[in-house]
Amino acid sequence: MVSSTENSTRCYTEDATPTRESSLWQQWRADVQCVFDRDPAARSVLEVLTTYPGVHALLLHRVCSKLWRAGWRYPARLLAFFARFLSNVDIHPGAKIGKRLFIDHGACVVVGETAVIGNDVTLYHGVTLGGTTWNKGKRHPTLGDGVLVGTGAKILGAITLGNNVRVGANSVVVQDVPDDVTVVGIPGRVVNVGKSGGQFAHGIDLNHHLIPDPVGKAISCLLERIDTLEGRLNQLSREAVCHYNTLEESCEPDNEFCAESCAIGMKIAAAKS
Repeated sequence: MVSSTENSTRCYTEDATPTRESSLWQQWRADVQCVFDRDPAARSVLEVLTTYPGVHALLLHRVCSKLWRAGWRYPARLLAFFARFLSNVDIHPGAKIGKRLFIDHGACVVVGETAVIGNDVTLYHGVTLGGTTWNKGKRHPTLGDGVLVGTGAKILGAITLGNNVRVGANSVVVQDVPDDVTVVGIPGRVVNVGKSGGQFAHGIDLNHHLIPDPVGKAISCLLERIDTLEGRLNQLSREAVCHYNTLEESCEPDNEFCAESCAIGMKIAAAKS
C-alpha cells in the first residue's frame, strides 16, 4: 500500500505546482480533511470550517493564488489582506503551497511571496517563512513534503528543507537541511538523524518535541572527561610516590651535588649526620 505522502511526492514538483493540478473544490476538501489527521481536537467539518483560522487563511489563499497566477495581482493582494484580517495569517498570494497544508492555531504565521511549501506540511503558530534580502527573485525558503515547523520557528532565506524535516520550537533556520532530520537552536543545527518510532497518519511525524538536549549532552561528556582525567592524575601521583620511595631506598650520595642540591641526597645525608 502506498501512503498519500508518497503519492503526493510523485505528483509534486520543485516549483510547487502539482503536475496534475486539482480543482479548487478538491484542494479545499483535502485541506479540510487533513485537519482530522493532525488535530485530535477536530470533531466535525462544521467546527473546522467555522473555528479554524489556519483553514480560513488556506482556503482563501487557494483563491488568491489562482488570481495571482492569472495576472489579477491587485485583487489577489486585496483578498489576501482580507484573509489576514480574518485569520491573522499572512500568506502572500505568490507563495506556492502544496496539498494538505495544516496551519495549527493560525496565529501570526507569515509566508513570503517566493516561499514554496510541499505537500502534507504542518506549521504551528508564530512560524515565519521569511526572506533575508530586499532583492527581487527567490528570497524565501522551500519546504519539502511532510515538513513540520514548530511554534515560533523562523525559516529565513532562499534555503531548502528536505522532506520530513522537523524544526523545533523557536528555532531559526538559515541553511539548507537534508531529509529526515530534526533541527533545533539558533542558528538551527541538526541534532539527530532518522525518524522517531511509531505509526503516523499519512506518514507525518508530529513528534517534533522529542528533541535531544545538545548542551546537556556536552556537559555530560565534559564531566565524564573530567572523571577520566582525575583518575589518571591520581594514578600518576601514586606511581610518582612509588618511584620516589624506590629512589630513596637505593640512593647512595657520593658527591657534593647529591649532598647539597638533591632532595633525596640531602635527606639521607641529614639522617646519617
